[in-house]
Amino acid sequence: MPHSTPTPPPSERARVRRAAERGHYDQATIHAIVDAAWLCHVSFADSAAPDSAVLCLPTACWRVGDRLYIHGSNGSRMMKRLASGAPVCVSITHLDGLVLARSAFAHSMNYRSVVIHGAFELVQDADKPAVLDAFMDHIAEGRRHEVRAPNANELNATTVLGLPLHEAAAKIRNWGPRDKEGDEHLPVWAGVLPLREQHLAPQPDPMSEGLALHGSLAAWQNVD
Repeated sequence: MPHSTPTPPPSERARVRRAAERGHYDQATIHAIVDAAWLCHVSFADSAAPDSAVLCLPTACWRVGDRLYIHGSNGSRMMKRLASGAPVCVSITHLDGLVLARSAFAHSMNYRSVVIHGAFELVQDADKPAVLDAFMDHIAEGRRHEVRAPNANELNATTVLGLPLHEAAAKIRNWGPRDKEGDEHLPVWAGVLPLREQHLAPQPDPMSEGLALHGSLAAWQNVD
């Protein structure tokens, strides 16, 4: 079977340089890592802050098509700055395991990460409801059909931004320890301590006691 040609990096600034063999640029890999995330970290320079401070802020995220979306209050300093077209670097990381080697120097971590370069674009009012519906379904599939939809005032108070995923790179490590030559015979346990995100049972608030779980929450309980 012929080998497929690796997807090249979309730009030089997106190219993975350190441990380049861990880099992946195909959309399927990037989308899968983004879809598994609840949070991203957005880095940008705030020209309105003292000394044009560089900030890195966590925020909820979700994907629709070839865009990563975030949302926030119209009064948010971050949302105002990003809506102006400020350059950003967005990162997502999933930690999958701690890699224990036979020397302190060779310890590592297994992970899946994505770094995205570009600038956010403002989602127009007419498109907000559909994009926010997708956010509800990202939280719990079908949730948007079970809750009250945003009203006009809530939509008007919310800024929704989309970032194209065209200039993104994934970086993945998913193997065990790589000891230095000679260390493999040391009488020290080596291997991987796996980590994973776990779905726990829903915890109702007092007003929800006795109510049956909606379909979206029943599905949540069945996720391993």
